Amino acid sequence: MELFSNLALGFGVALTPINLLYAFAGCLLGTLIGVLPGIGPVATIAMLLPATYALPPLSALIMLAGIYYGAQYGGSTTAILVNLPGEASSVVTIIDGYQMARKGRAGPALAAAGLGSFFAGCVGTLILAAFAAPLTEVAFKFGPAEYFSLMVLGLIGAVVLASGSLLKAIGMILLGLLLGLVGTDVNSGVARFSMDIPELTDGIGLIAIAMGIFGYGEIISNLSVHSSERQVFTAKVTGLFPTKEDFKRCVPAVIRGTALGSALGILPGGGALLAAFAAYTIEKKTKLHPGEVPFGKGNIRGVAAPESANNAAAQTSFIPLLTLGIPPNAVMALMVGAMTIHNIQPGPQVMTSNPQLFWGLIASMWIGNLMLIVLNLPLIGMWIKLLTIPYRWLFPSIVLFCAIGVYSTQNNTWDIWIVGIFGAIGYCFIKLGAESAPLLLGLILGPMMEENLRRALLLSRGDWSVLVTRPLSASLLFLALIMIVVVSLPSIKRKRAETFKEDAG
Repeated sequence: MELFSNLALGFGVALTPINLLYAFAGCLLGTLIGVLPGIGPVATIAMLLPATYALPPLSALIMLAGIYYGAQYGGSTTAILVNLPGEASSVVTIIDGYQMARKGRAGPALAAAGLGSFFAGCVGTLILAAFAAPLTEVAFKFGPAEYFSLMVLGLIGAVVLASGSLLKAIGMILLGLLLGLVGTDVNSGVARFSMDIPELTDGIGLIAIAMGIFGYGEIISNLSVHSSERQVFTAKVTGLFPTKEDFKRCVPAVIRGTALGSALGILPGGGALLAAFAAYTIEKKTKLHPGEVPFGKGNIRGVAAPESANNAAAQTSFIPLLTLGIPPNAVMALMVGAMTIHNIQPGPQVMTSNPQLFWGLIASMWIGNLMLIVLNLPLIGMWIKLLTIPYRWLFPSIVLFCAIGVYSTQNNTWDIWIVGIFGAIGYCFIKLGAESAPLLLGLILGPMMEENLRRALLLSRGDWSVLVTRPLSASLLFLALIMIVVVSLPSIKRKRAETFKEDAG
């Protein structure tokens, strides 16, 4: 079978010593980033992008992918132990995980999160391997009009699935699209919106904006909280593994969470975050067993389901990136940046022109998931120790690392100023309750949308009907329209607000 021969090729590449080393480095760093609250995979990958210049392309992508799904694992540790989400999608894990820790059941909670994540990660990778080839065949049918329509669908999906206010999400997308217009016009070569600043003729760097909004913005936000308000975990973790009864309750929850996460991860926007909220909502609607702890009071299903969902979503979010070249979330947008650094054009041609890289990356995810389960279960004690690092030491080092990282991309002090400016803007977004991920997607997809729209209009000699006369393009625009209509319905609006707010409240 072709799938097995492709996977054999992938494992052959992924199991080389150098790639195993970078897979381990990515998983370890990802777990560490997940454990330390207020950093997150977006800021870390943004900081490390310059460091990948010197690495072989596959090793660089394996390490960055490891950081992403490693952070999904690590985020549950702080959520359970100190009531702080190490990563955005771990917000839901806090509800029951921290209550379990307060009752002295932190061990079973951490083990349920780790084992559930491992199972979900493996299933997500299997889905990625199975659907990659057929989707790539479909991708070859895409022309400029289809790509434009797909990106419109992606941006509308990002608005629909963004947490919080729809109006704010639309505002963030539009701001991202406007920032993407800064630079040199594709066709005429004339600088636009650069305000006669020479550094802006190449546009505003994605890495600088990502570091500013996600890195510095989070740092300023964390520093605005008084240290006395931060909870410190002092209890000893005992009885690592769940009981037989716990396992019996966890297994169906893990399967439900994995199925839901695998489907939602493919969608644009906050797939992992939405998957975690949706999985928890479904568990709450499921009938409690006799003698089972109520949700919100330390129910182990409330930990296993969302953790499985966000890890499955983390794996399947690679599907649109690797097959269509479309990033479904902020981390995947940065992965596009990493591929571009190494002169790899994300999209269907990756599988045909560079099968070793394509299948090697997929195979590395299985290896990475195995490494993560080994890292997370025995080293829980070490992660707790890391939480005792004072914030006054942690944050200056992150600020310095961000500044060095962004300067080294183009050896330009202008980028450091951009990071600082967008750090302040990022803090304002946090205070306003506006999610920043749609902005990054707008910034990445905006220039691509413009380029494909112009190309489609050039080929059709200025005839706009090309967007609706080509069946595939028309279908994608129709789907986008359906999404707008559905999300505008009052009942759906209410349900959407409940999904994001009810359980986090």
